[in-house]
Amino acid sequence: MYWLLLILAGLFETGFAICLAQSHKYTGTWHYIWLAAFLVCLTISMYLLMYVTKYISMGTAYAVWTGIGAVGTVIVGLCFFKEPISFWRIFFLSSLILSVVGLKWAASQ
Repeated sequence: MYWLLLILAGLFETGFAICLAQSHKYTGTWHYIWLAAFLVCLTISMYLLMYVTKYISMGTAYAVWTGIGAVGTVIVGLCFFKEPISFWRIFFLSSLILSVVGLKWAASQ
């Protein structure tokens, strides 16, 4: 249960990173809509991270949270914002995913 909440927190971290980046591309009403979405995602992500650290060690939870956020942000950038795909980006993204899975595995040992 707590690991699922941590994954959800990481997904909301992806959300706030994307919203923050998008808020710089717009002016007027859309700028404020993206900023509001950023604040909602940030609040939910931080609350969930705070909650799960009662049950999962802070070091592991934080590393997994940032890893999910980083991987999610890169994947969204590749799929929706036409960021370049290269061998090295995929290689290091894969190593980051393996590291997050390894931290989860090591926490259960």
